[in-house]
Amino acid sequence: MALGAIPMAIPRLTPDEVAHFGLLAADYIRAQRTKYLACADPMSDEQRAAIKPFFLPEMLDGTRLVVLRSEKVVNPDFYPMLEGMGFRNLPDQSTRAAITVCDVVVSHQQVTNQLLFHELVHVEQYRQLGIARFAELYVRGFLTGGSYEAIPLEVSAYTLERRFKSHPRHVFSVEAEVKECLARMAF
Repeated sequence: MALGAIPMAIPRLTPDEVAHFGLLAADYIRAQRTKYLACADPMSDEQRAAIKPFFLPEMLDGTRLVVLRSEKVVNPDFYPMLEGMGFRNLPDQSTRAAITVCDVVVSHQQVTNQLLFHELVHVEQYRQLGIARFAELYVRGFLTGGSYEAIPLEVSAYTLERRFKSHPRHVFSVEAEVKECLARMAF
């Protein structure tokens, strides 16, 4: 924030409004998963080799990847409603390196090991939470924190990504880390 800038107030929504947007987000996730699953492929052997020790084999087996060449992931249809309520910094899906919709990673760029690791943390979060609960927590995290960077599910994914990046040979269980993180989160 620039010196002298006035912080923007985060619009406050009722629990029912937050729940409503969580349901809309879950519908968006399911629709995007269906759309991109049809053109997604399993991870390559090289991709798997780099991250295999950190993840459950069955999770890796079920995850699919697609790198978009001539299109971008569209934003949810409910964004204009949130903008009308005063939210100004909604995450633009078309500018993200990648977006994970359950067990499908949709990337706008070549998938590096670091990017793949981050997105696979989200796959594990979905695996433990399910689509509806993941969507609810993601939306609640944004709506109460006021920014993408304040979403606890993203904070967790970036924390584990940094750990992987700084010590790629120091193996840890993402399943256990996500489970512990979700238990600590105060929602």
